Amino acid sequence: MQGSLQGKKVAFLAADGVNEAELTAPREAFERAGAEVHLLSIKEGEIQSMNSLDKGKTYRVDRLVESASSSDYIGLVLPGGVASPDKLRMNEGAVRFVREFFFADKPVAAICHALWLLVEADVLRGRTVTSYPSLKTDIRNAGGTWVDQMVQVDQQLVTSRNVPDLPAFSDKAIQVFGRATTQATLDEIGEASFPASDPPSTSPTVSVRAAPEAR
Repeated sequence: MQGSLQGKKVAFLAADGVNEAELTAPREAFERAGAEVHLLSIKEGEIQSMNSLDKGKTYRVDRLVESASSSDYIGLVLPGGVASPDKLRMNEGAVRFVREFFFADKPVAAICHALWLLVEADVLRGRTVTSYPSLKTDIRNAGGTWVDQMVQVDQQLVTSRNVPDLPAFSDKAIQVFGRATTQATLDEIGEASFPASDPPSTSPTVSVRAAPEAR
């Protein structure tokens, strides 16, 4: 869906220890689709990515999550890695930011261990998701249903298991984000065309009387 997100802002939330591929592959896919991607974190400067136990590149943080709002973005992407979501779920600002997207019914895409953050935000109750298999019990304890799928969509939530699922994860996330963006645009057009409080009619009132009964 090339260009479906042209000019739209998408938030990526990560911290030190983020899996490099799970950060860069979806980010590049969203940018190819025309989105303006912002990397948010719980500290300024740069975050350190990881490739398994080896250090990857560092990535510049665009904005602190504490100063961000879900209203600034059309959707949220949560890359995995073990350390990054573990740090984020201990940060009140990060948890609040994630929860806002669900309250606003905006799309969220999470992969691998990133679902720890969704467990902490208590937004999985009644949802069917996938993740890295070791999170299965955590997700069930949080009221969710875990399935072993390459990519799983539940309403506006897209989830995947790990790095090999990245192509499917990125494609499905862009599709869901694009659909949500289109719907939001249609809703705005509808509100502009049919405002909730129309002014009272100034047309003269026409009174219609019943014809007299025949005698």
